[in-house]
Amino acid sequence: MKLRSIIVDDSSMQRMAVVKLVNSHPQLTMVAEYSNAIEAKNGIKNHEIDLIFLDVEMPIINGFDLLESLENSPQVILITGKPDYALKAFDYDVTDYLHKPITLARFDASVKRAISKYEQMHQTLEDEEHIFVKSNLKKRKVILNDIKWIEALGDYIKLVTDEANIVILSTMKSFEKELPEEKFLRIHKSYIVNLEKIEKFNSKNVEVSGRSIPLSRNKKTELAEALSNV
Repeated sequence: MKLRSIIVDDSSMQRMAVVKLVNSHPQLTMVAEYSNAIEAKNGIKNHEIDLIFLDVEMPIINGFDLLESLENSPQVILITGKPDYALKAFDYDVTDYLHKPITLARFDASVKRAISKYEQMHQTLEDEEHIFVKSNLKKRKVILNDIKWIEALGDYIKLVTDEANIVILSTMKSFEKELPEEKFLRIHKSYIVNLEKIEKFNSKNVEVSGRSIPLSRNKKTELAEALSNV
């Protein structure tokens, strides 16, 4: 895991110093560097960013102004030559605050804090309900919420997720017992759907991720009731 990072600083010398630190850190990857907040704001819109190394003292638009203009800010490590900005920095929920000149030890401590925060934010994925299935002679972990629907294929079934289609040897009846009934419903002899993934439905079909899936006539009422509880 590497945090995708950008640097925003009007000083070319300071940017070079931070670039060197980022490139030498095993858990950071350099995405871009910007000399002003306007360029940075456009860059943040066009890239997936995990961490910003942001200089406070910049002309026209300073670091705090940039933070206020962002709707969804990544983690931020502020960089400044003035220690009296420290208190204000934490009003913006920044991850850390580095005072120039930046030492390697202090930089590493800030990155460690950012990585810890990133892991906490993404821990929920690991904690989600999951099952293990046997596919291609291997045990495979499947997050239940990633499953969009399950489809019967003769003696096999196919689990359809955003990442892949997973084919396993099982009957629909047997696999249905492994699924939480408040999240999944068998709407047809050949289909089980994740209720949270349903986009719309009518008397004959259910739509999941743009795909139309047949709905058995005797399952319409049960589906409507189940969706009201999701």
